[in-house]
Amino acid sequence: MARTSDTALKAREADEASPKAKAGFKAGFKARLDLFRFVPFRLNRLAAEVSSALAVEYQERHGLDIPAWRVIATLGFRNDACSAQYIAQCTRTHKSTISRAVTALLHQDLIERVENEADRREFRLQLTKKGRALYEELFPQLLRREDEILACLSVQERKQLSALLGKIEESLDLIQTSEEADAKQAY
Repeated sequence: MARTSDTALKAREADEASPKAKAGFKAGFKARLDLFRFVPFRLNRLAAEVSSALAVEYQERHGLDIPAWRVIATLGFRNDACSAQYIAQCTRTHKSTISRAVTALLHQDLIERVENEADRREFRLQLTKKGRALYEELFPQLLRREDEILACLSVQERKQLSALLGKIEESLDLIQTSEEADAKQAY
């Protein structure tokens, strides 16, 4: 669960107590949520826009939708096979959406099922040679696109953004690295 700090509450109260906010309230306007200043809205909108910008790289050239790319990307950065449940939790994508993507990718021979040695009733997923080749082709393009998106930020601002996102992720108890996910076997 997210922890709201006293500092954040004080900053919000100070913002709401600004002369503009008071003037609006005194003029008979009802207090309202300004979506364009509401951080969850801004993060969601930004994530959707960035995701769409990146999707061009794999949708137009390879016919992959966003969930299929999430499966390939998750399997691509891992050293070993993993479950569809891991992918769903890692990417914060509904398990039925991941299941449909897995089915499509299996039919395209981009991923394959392998037996879980620890539990023979469970199958895990891994990239095929064809899937690995696609991943290896795509990730440099996506990194280049990420650089284009972040070009408006200085190197220092990029570091600050990364640190701030990390703090928010930590406050929400989100796993931030693949090593951490593997160590905790959280996914």
